[in-house]
Amino acid sequence: MKITDTKIDELSHLARLQFEDQDKEQIKTDLERILAFCEKLNELDTSDVEPLVYMSDRVNPLREDEVEASLPKEDVLKNAPSADSDYFKVPKVINK
Repeated sequence: MKITDTKIDELSHLARLQFEDQDKEQIKTDLERILAFCEKLNELDTSDVEPLVYMSDRVNPLREDEVEASLPKEDVLKNAPSADSDYFKVPKVINK
């Protein structure tokens, strides 16, 4: 696959990046090398290889969920910079 300036522009737009013209040439070279390496991997026979789901055989030991007493609501709201009777007050971040 040939990497063109148009493809670099499309990728940079999707990634929200901006490149100078001299950087585009280096990126083009790097992407072509990456794609050539991936094509080289396609030459390997992987028919007997199981898909890799996890990088190791280790299992993440998870603890059992246990119901525990929590802090009273009044004590928690005492630490809030601004609170209502039952809720934390925060600045509005979404304008409709």
